Amino acid sequence: MNIKVYIGSDHRGFELKEKIFQWLVDGEYEVEDFGAYELDPGDDYTIFAEKVASMVGKDKYALGILLCGSGVGVDVTANKFDGVRASIGRSPEQVRAGRNDDNMNVLVIASDFTKGEEAKEMVKVFLETDFSGKTRYKRRLEDIKRIEENN
Repeated sequence: MNIKVYIGSDHRGFELKEKIFQWLVDGEYEVEDFGAYELDPGDDYTIFAEKVASMVGKDKYALGILLCGSGVGVDVTANKFDGVRASIGRSPEQVRAGRNDDNMNVLVIASDFTKGEEAKEMVKVFLETDFSGKTRYKRRLEDIKRIEENN
């Protein structure tokens, strides 16, 4: 099954998002770009995080990639959506653990603090690592789902 990848960024992540988008297209991933489509220093990260997170939250097989300067803004916004487990990627090893253990479905990249090759490696690991499905990890995800339903 092809995984659908949704990507978005504000102006601070725009340049790196464009590179990542092209890597995904060249890698023959099914990818949809939710913008920004041009560099606009006045845009707001919330718009792009909302678009990506709403799609990922509806489709358990979809993955998202979000970028902004610090990563924090899009991370906070994305995690407001039920079913979204977004986290800032710090290294390929941390991203692998996030996918394997927590079924992270949105990779957040802090564009001000991440070089292109680092981002590329984290994206690669994010897309190639599967959730392990271990009992304790499933239990924790069920707890998260319960918490979402009650808040």
